Amino acid sequence: MNCDGIKKILIVDDEQSILLSLSHALKTDGVEVVACDEIEAAEEALGNSRFDLVIADIRMSGVNGIEGLELLSYIKQHYAAEVIIMTGYGSEEIETEAYRRGALHYFMKPIDIRALMNIVGSMGIAVKSASK
Repeated sequence: MNCDGIKKILIVDDEQSILLSLSHALKTDGVEVVACDEIEAAEEALGNSRFDLVIADIRMSGVNGIEGLELLSYIKQHYAAEVIIMTGYGSEEIETEAYRRGALHYFMKPIDIRALMNIVGSMGIAVKSASK
């Protein structure tokens, strides 16, 4: 947790529409949201700031299609942040692997925004009402 009382969320996805919609949904008083559309930018952000939560897509525009799982492992080895994984190309095997690597939750796209807000809220991070 951040010492200044501000909660920080990092969103990592190569789809701008996802970055914008999740940023808008999660940004509220006391919550700072950082959005990255590349793994390298996410790793840089992690090195420069402490995040309470990372929400990452599994398949970025890389060749192997599991960049988000690799990022999950990297975060769990080096940082105290929780990680939520999301994907539009999931399978039971990938979901199992995400949880094995330490994911807090696994979402198939399109994400159920109410379920996401409930999970974020249960972490003690203030969220907007998801009723809209």
